[in-house]
Amino acid sequence: MTATQPISDPRTGAVRDLIARRPNTLAALACLASFTCFWIAQRAAHVSMIDLMVYRAEGWTMRTGHDLYAMVATEAKLPNTYPPFAAILFAPLSWLGVPAMRTAATLANLGLLVAVVHLSLRLVGRPHRVPRAAATLAVSALAVWCEPVWTTLRYGQINLLLAVLVLWDLTRRSGHRWAGVGIGIAAGIKLTPALFGVFLALVGAAQGWRRLRTGRPVWNPALRRATVAAAAFVGTVTVAAVALPRDSHDFWTRMVFAANRVGHAEETANQSVRGVLARLLHTPDPGGSWLVAAALVGVLGLAVAVAAALAGDRLPSGAAWAACACAVTALLVSPVSWSHHWVWCVPMVLLLGSEALRRRDPRWRAGAALTGVLFCSFLLWAVPHTPGWRFELHQNAGQMLLSALYPLIGLAFLAVAATQAARALRTRRETPRTVIPAQSRTSRHDQAYADH
Repeated sequence: MTATQPISDPRTGAVRDLIARRPNTLAALACLASFTCFWIAQRAAHVSMIDLMVYRAEGWTMRTGHDLYAMVATEAKLPNTYPPFAAILFAPLSWLGVPAMRTAATLANLGLLVAVVHLSLRLVGRPHRVPRAAATLAVSALAVWCEPVWTTLRYGQINLLLAVLVLWDLTRRSGHRWAGVGIGIAAGIKLTPALFGVFLALVGAAQGWRRLRTGRPVWNPALRRATVAAAAFVGTVTVAAVALPRDSHDFWTRMVFAANRVGHAEETANQSVRGVLARLLHTPDPGGSWLVAAALVGVLGLAVAVAAALAGDRLPSGAAWAACACAVTALLVSPVSWSHHWVWCVPMVLLLGSEALRRRDPRWRAGAALTGVLFCSFLLWAVPHTPGWRFELHQNAGQMLLSALYPLIGLAFLAVAATQAARALRTRRETPRTVIPAQSRTSRHDQAYADH
């Protein structure tokens, strides 16, 4: 063997051959091993699944006819903050013993995580060379360790269920009869996903205006989805009003406006604009400053999401850019967005990673890797945050920076999305009308929004 000949390791070649022949099997084994380690780690940490206990109490309160919004649950005296429709869905939890309920909830959330990854890859349009099942299982094995997902399972939260309902809608083909139902139901369980309905209505209105100018019918798939989502949401409100008239009246007339009922605004876990301002201004109630900031972020964030949707084929993975921009906007403007609400980091990181692969640009690779690492870092918990002591009202500059980690990532993502959408729209205006661009594989789901 000469000095210029590479030395190959037969074992390395065998591993590569095995991966090439059995990608789904190996990915499934890796996912099972990761989930098993996760399960052991959660049990070793003696997780309380405290939010799941609150859901169980809500279901029991609904079944027994007591006042949903007067109840408190667990030693922390946590109240019910969800619409009454959610309590109807939580009723079966009260039929299970606590150990069985916790086991079932953990298994369900792990399954929902796999569904979130699968739907996110479908939305992004990846992968091209690796089987979708293998990619889904491999990414799920990693995603379970990121802070929002870990905390979602630790508390027994429903964030992954809401994300699946929304992503299921956004990945349906254009004109699908059920597209929009998932968003409506998600908003009936928790109000924040309703912003996706607003987003679809704005996209539909913009597309309708385009059609009107060219003499075509105004009705379009985005308007149809928005209408179906609104109808589904009204359906959840109606069901709850019939089943729980007193609780429905209390929620829609009083509780929906009680932002402080959820928890202290300044808590480190509150990764919304309101939480950042509360810590920045050292006040438990940022008041008018938050309303102004939330309105500004909401308008700009929705504008970015709509622009990305309208860019269509000229923005690869435009539907994914639009969906993630809308999700980030909802998380930023919500009065309280606990860290576990940021499970939308999964499609966000997958989108950035897809762009890095497509562009082969080291800056995109670094940005995608950094975003993924930060969501897995648990850095926001490096600041003093003992419950009851309200340390967050006295943070220094460094602590405020760490405790604003997710909102800063969200704002940076919106800035990148705005740049990409603006470039795509500018290209669209500059391209002659006689030129019809080819449909790319990464944008086949953009047809749900694009106006052709």
